[in-house]
Amino acid sequence: MNVDDAPATTPAPRWQRRKDARPSEILAAALETFVEHGYAATRLEEVARRAGVTKGTLYIYFDSKEALFKEVVRANVVPMLAIAEQLAADPSADPESLLRRMVTDWWQAMGPSGLGGLPKLVMSEAENFPELAQFWYGEVVMRGRRVFGQVLSRGIEAGRFRAVDVDLAVRMILAPVLMAAIWKHSFRACEKESFTAEPYLETVVDIFLRGIAVPQRNGKESRDA
Repeated sequence: MNVDDAPATTPAPRWQRRKDARPSEILAAALETFVEHGYAATRLEEVARRAGVTKGTLYIYFDSKEALFKEVVRANVVPMLAIAEQLAADPSADPESLLRRMVTDWWQAMGPSGLGGLPKLVMSEAENFPELAQFWYGEVVMRGRRVFGQVLSRGIEAGRFRAVDVDLAVRMILAPVLMAAIWKHSFRACEKESFTAEPYLETVVDIFLRGIAVPQRNGKESRDA
């Protein structure tokens, strides 16, 4: 038979791929849909369509929209917090460098991707879906505050930082990162001049670290100044 006469092959539908690839494809489609439409307006039919599976297949892995959203967070956001916790657990790590790296790493993971839209989604729909807000608060917010607080406390104990209120300081360093994420998925579309988050966050961290640094006297650090 002539090669030209051979029947053409067509790609297998996405739902015929390996079963172990389906959950990750569903989660990727869910993240995209949640960020685009919000939690309330997201329909599992749309998530299934984007993932290339049937709605019935989606329900094999996730029994509800709430379960799907929680797994999106656990699969994409929580691992970043685990990495930060591992970095903070190193007693030899420089507190100042570590704070800079954690802010940078967080934005590099959240900013360019759709993950940055999740904080805005949770905040905007918290009143209507308090159980999701509580989940995000416990799994992400409090865990993030703890790891930043750990680094700040170590810097204070080592005499690198002033004896500031750690809880308030943590809120101050995290607020600009949150604002950058929200801005990207809201007012950025209205801004005529380009706004790049990286230099903004570098400036924020620099001002923050200068503010909590122990003042120096005669070239030496003084914890009492």
